[in-house]
Amino acid sequence: MSFSASVAFCQTEVLKGVVNSLAFYKQKKDLKYLANAKKSVDSLITTRADSMDVQKTVYRIVVNSSILYIDTLNKLNQPANFFLQTTDLLDKLSLKRKSYKYPAELDYSRRCLANVYMRKAFAYMNKSDFHNALQLFESAKKYAPSFKQLDAYIAYSNNKLGNMQTAAKYYSDLINSDSVKAEYVQAASNNYKLLGDTLSALNVIKKGRKHLPNDKTLLLDEANIYSNRKDYRSLAPLLPALLDVNSNNADIAFVAAVCYDHLNQTEKAESLYLRSIELNSSSYDPIYNLGLLYLKESVIKQEKGDSPDNSRAAQWLEKANEISPNNANCLKALQLVYAQSGNEDQINRINNKLKQLTNQ
Repeated sequence: MSFSASVAFCQTEVLKGVVNSLAFYKQKKDLKYLANAKKSVDSLITTRADSMDVQKTVYRIVVNSSILYIDTLNKLNQPANFFLQTTDLLDKLSLKRKSYKYPAELDYSRRCLANVYMRKAFAYMNKSDFHNALQLFESAKKYAPSFKQLDAYIAYSNNKLGNMQTAAKYYSDLINSDSVKAEYVQAASNNYKLLGDTLSALNVIKKGRKHLPNDKTLLLDEANIYSNRKDYRSLAPLLPALLDVNSNNADIAFVAAVCYDHLNQTEKAESLYLRSIELNSSSYDPIYNLGLLYLKESVIKQEKGDSPDNSRAAQWLEKANEISPNNANCLKALQLVYAQSGNEDQINRINNKLKQLTNQ
């Protein structure tokens, strides 16, 4: 922010004392010059005619808003209603036709007052009073509508108050601006998810990724939505980039393996199951899924009239059974493996185990 005064104002003899005091404050940063500016401008407005003078009123607003913005500790001892008086004065002046002649001065004052509103809002936010914080942020937006960060504060306050739909809208609006941030995209997406609107959550993430194509978090968020929806055809194109930036993540390797498994890309699925197991050898799911993958291959061979080779399926399913001995699905898969090989002892063992689980 900086003080703005037109050449015409600088040449106005009546306002010279006000303008000079503001200029001195800008140079010296001493509050006494703001106090002098206020005394000067107040001395010019003593009659009703003075209070109707647009020029004088403009500079009264400039001086008052400067004090409100700069003198945060109120060392100049302004009255309790000083802020309200100033906002009322600005609002009334803005309705007058002649006010258009002073855009720089009034824009400066609006920015000052917007900052005061935000300062007050943050004080409430620090006390978790999001209701009052929201009202003040919305008032600040009236004076600084182009300051997009305010939308983030309004969205956050709405979020804290449980106004998920409103919060999502404000976050979504931020995604359409030049000030888009990954945190805004995630916040909007999370709000839509909480509302059960997964499609809107997905659209927000996709829009965010157009602005931030290299953001790893948004890439993962989009992939998670496809994975949860079991939309493997949409997930597959994201996997190369996802695996590239998460090369040592066992969970992501597993998700990718599951995707390729469902798309019948067996070699990729096998490789990624093995990679996931390599990264986390105690994880049940990739071990069990790899056993199922080999069992599926064995069944296909058998259906084609070839001799089934179920040794690899047995190896991995037995490992899975060691990790989770009471998992019925794994036991049933082992039933099929032992039925293929005709291993009656193992079939009886599995049958007894399943009966025990059923009777529990």
